[in-house]
Amino acid sequence: MERQERRSRPAGPLEPLDRDACLVLLSTVVIGRVAWAPSGDDLKVVPVNFVLDGDGIVFRTARGGKLDAIQHGVPLVFEVDDVEPALHVGWSVVLSGRAEVVTDREQVRRLEQLAGAPWVAMTEPVFVRLPLHEISGRRLPLHAGGVFVQPVEEA
Repeated sequence: MERQERRSRPAGPLEPLDRDACLVLLSTVVIGRVAWAPSGDDLKVVPVNFVLDGDGIVFRTARGGKLDAIQHGVPLVFEVDDVEPALHVGWSVVLSGRAEVVTDREQVRRLEQLAGAPWVAMTEPVFVRLPLHEISGRRLPLHAGGVFVQPVEEA
């Protein structure tokens, strides 16, 4: 089967998002991706469910590479996005920095209520907070004439 061109109209410009817009968008999704490089050039990326909590995003994790990286001060990158392929619109928000394990029992109880039930069963899960210090975002907005109807070829 031949690869078909997916672009139906010219690409639009990316629009940078300010901090407030990024926070609003962060609150609209529940899955993001955490990335880290534990050995300098060995990049890892995994999906996590998360919640926006005050000055950071919070997610659960268990023992393993991600938790080891956090405990050794390896910087994380966290990314969330949403796209609508049919309209060629979407957005992306990226946070980066050093995360910390939440150890205060009262905070853990509060986060358990805020985050709800985990999506994945974990042995000895811990909450991790990544502060919102380094946050950026961009959007590909809908432009006039942004809807395109393409006829379906008959077989």
